[in-house]
Amino acid sequence: MSKGVNVKISGKLKQFLNEQTGPGGLYESASEYIRDLIRRDYERRESRKWRRLVDRLRPGMNAGEDEFIVFDPEEIIETAKKEKIGHAS
Repeated sequence: MSKGVNVKISGKLKQFLNEQTGPGGLYESASEYIRDLIRRDYERRESRKWRRLVDRLRPGMNAGEDEFIVFDPEEIIETAKKEKIGHAS
């Protein structure tokens, strides 16, 4: 079982939290609200990771066929094996 986390909130943040929770708020409890905030932050960070990956891959995805290089994977593997053997000696 995981341990809970206690957070002290005061002043304007406490007032805002109270407005978001309870009978007049969108959330039933402070815990529910805070879990939702943490979940959204996590999802936002994960989304940024995917956007960075797509941004890095975009040039390849948008490249024309004339920009691709034809290669033989078996030839590359054989060359790598020979190089490995040569370095082992």
